[in-house]
Amino acid sequence: MAVPRDEIKVGETRERVVVEDLKRTRIVQYAGASGDFNPLHTDQEFAVASAGYPGVFAHGMLTMGMTGRVITEWFGRENLLRFGVRFKAQVWPGDTLTVTATVEDIAADDHGPVAELSLRTVNQDGVEVVAGTAAARLDGGA
Repeated sequence: MAVPRDEIKVGETRERVVVEDLKRTRIVQYAGASGDFNPLHTDQEFAVASAGYPGVFAHGMLTMGMTGRVITEWFGRENLLRFGVRFKAQVWPGDTLTVTATVEDIAADDHGPVAELSLRTVNQDGVEVVAGTAAARLDGGA
């Protein structure tokens, strides 16, 4: 069931910590689930010696998926119309990520009201790691 239109206001926000102290294990589990075994995400020695990074880092799509939880918990998966992000910084093991979703506009299409959202995911140091937008269907109303 969609969120009723009269319960959503422009400027309303939701904030949620989506991961605390990201573990390398979770990154490797994502590699297994996605089939993306790029050694930058799974092989510490390769990431350091061959690529010059301080260590492995999370897949962008893992970060995007965690970011999307805020939208789906708020509006329901079935009401998500659009979701896109820009990856702005790497996410490292040990990071804590907080997502803020903000209603920027309430528009209408041929099927009714739609909430237009901005998304921002930051790490524990306030560094923005993801910026994005989404749209979710609302239930009729005024």
